[in-house]
Amino acid sequence: MTEYINEKVKPDFTKSSDGLIPAIVTDVENGQVLMLAYMNEASYKLTLETRETWYWSRSRDELWHKGETSGHYQHVKKISLDCDFDTILIEVEQIGPACHTGARSCFFNDVLET
Repeated sequence: MTEYINEKVKPDFTKSSDGLIPAIVTDVENGQVLMLAYMNEASYKLTLETRETWYWSRSRDELWHKGETSGHYQHVKKISLDCDFDTILIEVEQIGPACHTGARSCFFNDVLET
């Protein structure tokens, strides 16, 4: 059985016309941003139930269980919502690389550095 800190706090999937909201995924150990994906209500519920991340693939138009084909699972340690309840922050224990390119993080293309 899943235990929640606050069962009244839930994402508002009605804020976007397609029912998708962004999910920012970070490494629980060091806070590194690993990836950005999108969740719908079904993927969010599966994530809560399984404690592994599920997303909605916009390109394939289907649910996507992170790690199912690659073995690079994300074990959920904490989920938080932003102040508007329309962005999810997920802290995970990442198994292997998070990016489909094989990189640890999807964010490796530097644009500006001061």
